[in-house]
Amino acid sequence: MTTSAPAMIGRDADLARLEARLDEVRAGAPFTVIIGGEAGIGKTRLLREFTAGLAPDIRLLAGQCVDLGSVAAPYAPVKTALRTLVSEVGAERVLEAVGPGRAAFVALLPELVTSDADTATAPPPAGAAASQLHEAIAVLLETFSRERPIVFVIEDLHWIDAASLALLRFLMRALGSSRVLTVLSYRTEDVTRGHPVRAFLSEAERDRWVERRELSRLTRAQVRKLAKSLIVDTTPSQTALDTLFRRSDGVPFFVEELVGIDGCRDEGFVPDTLRELLLARYERLPESAQELLRLISTGGVRVSHSLLSAVYAGTVDELDAAARQSVLAGVLTIEGDDYAFRHALVREAILSDLLPGERARFHARYAEAYEAMAAAGTRRLAAEISFHWLGAHDAVRAFPATMQAMREARDAAAYETAAQLGERALGLWDVVPDPEQAAGMGKLELMGRTASHLRNAGEGERSLALVKAALAECPRDDPNYPRLLRDKALNLANVGRGGSIPLLEEALEVLGDAPSELRTTTYTGLAGRLMIEGRLDEAVETAERALDMALEIGSPRFASIATNIAAVSRAHRGEVEQGIEVLERARALAEGDGGALLRYWVNASDLHFLVGNHREAVRLAEEGLAAARTQGVERSSGVILASNAVDPLFALGEWDRAQELIDRAIALDPPAPFTAYLQRARIWSLLWRGDAAAAADALRAARSFMAPIMEVEMQTRLGVARVAADIALANGDLVAAWREVRGPLHERFLPLPGYALPIIWAGGRLIADAHRHPDAVPADTAAEIAAAEPALRSLLARFAFWPSQPLWGAFFEAELAGAASDGPGTDIAAWRDAVTVAAGPTAPVYLAAYALLRQGEAELAAGDRLAARATLQAAFDVSESSGVGAVRDRVVRVCGAAGLGLDDGTSADGRAAAATADATTAATAELTARERQVLELIAEGLSNRQIGERLFISGKTASVHVSAILRKLGAATRTEAAYRAGALS
Repeated sequence: MTTSAPAMIGRDADLARLEARLDEVRAGAPFTVIIGGEAGIGKTRLLREFTAGLAPDIRLLAGQCVDLGSVAAPYAPVKTALRTLVSEVGAERVLEAVGPGRAAFVALLPELVTSDADTATAPPPAGAAASQLHEAIAVLLETFSRERPIVFVIEDLHWIDAASLALLRFLMRALGSSRVLTVLSYRTEDVTRGHPVRAFLSEAERDRWVERRELSRLTRAQVRKLAKSLIVDTTPSQTALDTLFRRSDGVPFFVEELVGIDGCRDEGFVPDTLRELLLARYERLPESAQELLRLISTGGVRVSHSLLSAVYAGTVDELDAAARQSVLAGVLTIEGDDYAFRHALVREAILSDLLPGERARFHARYAEAYEAMAAAGTRRLAAEISFHWLGAHDAVRAFPATMQAMREARDAAAYETAAQLGERALGLWDVVPDPEQAAGMGKLELMGRTASHLRNAGEGERSLALVKAALAECPRDDPNYPRLLRDKALNLANVGRGGSIPLLEEALEVLGDAPSELRTTTYTGLAGRLMIEGRLDEAVETAERALDMALEIGSPRFASIATNIAAVSRAHRGEVEQGIEVLERARALAEGDGGALLRYWVNASDLHFLVGNHREAVRLAEEGLAAARTQGVERSSGVILASNAVDPLFALGEWDRAQELIDRAIALDPPAPFTAYLQRARIWSLLWRGDAAAAADALRAARSFMAPIMEVEMQTRLGVARVAADIALANGDLVAAWREVRGPLHERFLPLPGYALPIIWAGGRLIADAHRHPDAVPADTAAEIAAAEPALRSLLARFAFWPSQPLWGAFFEAELAGAASDGPGTDIAAWRDAVTVAAGPTAPVYLAAYALLRQGEAELAAGDRLAARATLQAAFDVSESSGVGAVRDRVVRVCGAAGLGLDDGTSADGRAAAATADATTAATAELTARERQVLELIAEGLSNRQIGERLFISGKTASVHVSAILRKLGAATRTEAAYRAGALS
């Protein structure tokens, strides 16, 4: 009888699925498989069978999560996997592959330090450290997967540390053209409501490159087959097999344990409880072996021989004897230099059997052993030390270890874990003597640092709550008070909530006039918030103060950022050329500072787009993206620059390229404001590419997410309003369009011109539509819309300084120009002017197609069908070549309604149909404008009297017009005329 089945039973389909996914990965498509199941279901066995069968050209990198309670050691399973790669290819090749992420990578694995340069290299700033590390690991996997496909396995996800989980999230989004198969496993019953892995699994299920598989229990036939494979000397009876199936519930591990007790004999002993089953083998061992197993269970599922030797109280011979007995009994297995429990369930059952005093003594032994190892080597073990001293109920020794663990986690850019350890230290603060001395800082400073770690980990709300708690304990004259105020302001901004400006102003008041980095950063933060809220004069003044302070304290970084903010604010308030010139000074000041340079590229590319320099905007965004790649943050900070290329690419008609950037950027889960920008751009492109219904649905889905950001950012507020107005107009919802258009008229400060001008144009379209369709809006709303025209014109005039104002002004005028009898938007000359300005180099391509469309419609209204056909054909050609599906579709509808032939280049049949349409409509060329109006009403089925009422003429006059129409069209009846009118309406 064997301990484990020689062959895996009942998992052939799961194994085949993994192998099939690996075949896909070989072809260059990364994939993730997540395997879940209850304890004992066979997850580990499946992975062992899969990895054991890997071909020689596959590189296996595997790690296992460690059970260290609620705060696991940061990156523990990842470091195990990466160290395998280092041992295979060497440290130099690994460090060469990670490139600009070398400093962050060495911080993770300090044993890789190969030179004084590595030791001297300062870690990247907090905002970039995690990004650089995550990207470094992604680059590493991609690079070596080009040599050989990689299977990257992380087991026991239910014990994963927060930092590793964040990395996995990133890798699932960021691994592009790599040959990496990521395989994860977790125990389903341990991932309960509120467990961080639960949210991770929900996100993963929405990813088409992720497959989640739940292992099922074995069937009766499979249990029978498994039992027979375990018993080689006898054949169990049917009764025994039925009992085995019933008691095991088809869980393979339970089958093995039940068979292992008595060989599946009919009269054999069957434990009454699961605990008895799990401890059955253990309890048959001598006391020396049981004590060893209790000691190992305290250390984890897996303990190295060297560590076990350090904590074992007996002799070496006694250790070897007890370990051998445990292995022979099937409780332990030997994996390399480690002892591991055959199953985690057995370890947990033994651990629960420990006496309280025994447990504390064992934890203390491990803590002391880890302290000795940490003192002698380069590996960071403070998290393990903290865990075991806590298990030993020694808060005095746990506290400094926890503080050290927090620092180590911070150095490794594991901000999630650093924050958890900071919270643990705060929990111990009141139970240890002189905590300030042990921590090297006061409680308020620890609260502030922990909040900072939370913010860097993306936990904005938790960070904000902790800062609020710290402020509640902090006297106003405490040195930490202004820093906490600044941090609260930053957190409010990060989560898209208002209130930052008063907090920053109060912090400056408390700080006084003495120059310091804190005062400089607070002034810089205030300038940025003032700019975002549209308080441009105040933003310029505050940014210039921040610049003076930055120069005084010798900080080129903050000098660049302050200059950057002042430049953009100056441009938006009217000093456009000076703003662009000052922005270049910000770049010069930032030279050598990666973070400040990235901020320059973000704002410079955005400003050039807003003034109409679309190609320059794309060039700057791509230049910044290249720099982000050099800095090792292409797939994190760089995604912001990639998103800045989206709008100018739309303006240039490069829709598909922009869409690729949007999809990639959203998949990388950027900060909330940038997600809002990307979603806004995606929705707008849906509309103008021709899918107004999908755009409306997407806006409804995203509006609630965007709302908090719109509250505090004018640019987001105006950008979303512009898209929402366009969608409402496209769908004929004039009331909704009015809600959006009136927004800029009620801004507390002058709206940012680059964002407001397109809304003014939308306002012109709305006024014209409300005039043409008076029944589409209530009377009071119609009056408000009509009364808005002077206010919109006034706002348009105030933006005369903005380079693109003539463009948007021409379109606004064209929407409203027209004789009183014909209505707004019918002035051919105004639309010709719009066509001319839309042909300029700073105009978005969709405006050229739209202007031609509207000129053609105006020519149709004037009865000039030959000119209209030529103009509409041009509109069709331009919209088709530039991808403006909304205009193309409207051109087709207009031409079809007017009976105008359109050469769409599709087929001979299409051209023939167009020629037929031309012949049919030639007879209408002699119709006057009034007769065309009457013809349209005939198509609606109106009588002569009704036509007269609609056009404010007598029924007799209407009858005269009808007779003239019938004669000119050669129509015998009103029905035939109505048929023709159907093509003209």
